[in-house]
Amino acid sequence: MNYQETLSWLFSQLPMYQRQGKAAYKADLKNTLELDQYFNHPHRKFKSIHIAGTNGKGSVSHMLASVLQESGYKVGLYTSPHLKDFRERIRINGEMVSENFVVDFVESHQAKFEEIKPSFFEMTVAMAFDYFAKEKIDIAVIETGMGGRLDSTNIVSPDLSVITNIGLDHTAFLGNSIPEVAIEKAGIIKKGVPVIIGEFQEETKSVFEDFASKKKSKIYYADQYYKSDYSMLTIDNKQLFNIKHKDNIEYGDLILDLTGFYQKKNLITALRTIDLLNELEYKIEESQIYKGLANVVNNTGLKGRWQILSYNPTIVCDTGHNLEGMTLVLDQIKQTPFEKLHIVFGVVDDKNIEKLLTILPKDAEYYFTKADIPRALDQNILREKANKAGLKGKSFVKVKDALNNAKKNAGVNDLIFIGGSTFVVAEVI
Repeated sequence: MNYQETLSWLFSQLPMYQRQGKAAYKADLKNTLELDQYFNHPHRKFKSIHIAGTNGKGSVSHMLASVLQESGYKVGLYTSPHLKDFRERIRINGEMVSENFVVDFVESHQAKFEEIKPSFFEMTVAMAFDYFAKEKIDIAVIETGMGGRLDSTNIVSPDLSVITNIGLDHTAFLGNSIPEVAIEKAGIIKKGVPVIIGEFQEETKSVFEDFASKKKSKIYYADQYYKSDYSMLTIDNKQLFNIKHKDNIEYGDLILDLTGFYQKKNLITALRTIDLLNELEYKIEESQIYKGLANVVNNTGLKGRWQILSYNPTIVCDTGHNLEGMTLVLDQIKQTPFEKLHIVFGVVDDKNIEKLLTILPKDAEYYFTKADIPRALDQNILREKANKAGLKGKSFVKVKDALNNAKKNAGVNDLIFIGGSTFVVAEVI
């Protein structure tokens, strides 16, 4: 098989949560453990940092990978989902895994996959760990998929565990309350391994502290240690921060090339994680922190986080898709100058979107659409639900048609925002 044939086989033959939803969810680690044994436990051959959370875990993962790379480490980065190319999920020092490795991996082990029938995610984790081991990386930054406790990545024994925050997402799998979701995310806390919590939340405090106590793990709250009152945009459209500990500026004029205002929370989580890595005798100098954070996109290839696609009109996309994530994105929209707001919007059909629709601005012109995946909610059903929430607009079968119509209707001083689903964003980048 060539690369495209290999991808077609992967996507068509194996259950894939991103495309199929609940039917592809496996509520145990049986397949993961069987694959891990089959590949001779590759994750034991490199150090790792394990990152979970409802929002921000991808951004934190990329920030840490960039800083570690600038510090001279050979860094593996495993994230999901991908936006354009499957290989985005598996990188070393920013370079995607080669097409040849993907093809050879599948061809060499196809019989085993057909025997145990792993999910798409289970097999991709096995591929990443095997690749990292073969390439003799120093450390891997590993982002969980959906949860934590039963996530396929949760076989690692990391140097640090990180949980960015807890919100209500994937409730069909993780629970209908904040504490229930926290229990699933807390499943990544390992015996004796320090855990950094990005955002202190009263609802999750007892969950995390109980887990940490049972595992004899020290717990650190990043936002109880570092603060940033505000950020400023530089002339080249990057964010500049003063990060304080108590009343002292610990990081002055710190530049981050990710322009989402919500990145302030993720930055604080990444900085506290770097503190603890240095306590574990990693060698990360201040100059390397500054350089790594100023070059996250170039070093890691991160896309889709308040990404400005063009100007006149300004066109922006963001992968924030749950209530908490969209709230932060809307805050930034409110602070962005424009004459009229146009929103290209699509969602997946296994989300409770009623609450999400209620927070969207009613004075925007909407272009409801459907990403080209089976899980996407039909654009007409979405429009009907949106109409009930007071949102007005037209529906379009294809994302590109929705965006083209928005462009036709928008003036040079307008803002076009594209979001609601990672898969909608993937089709416009």
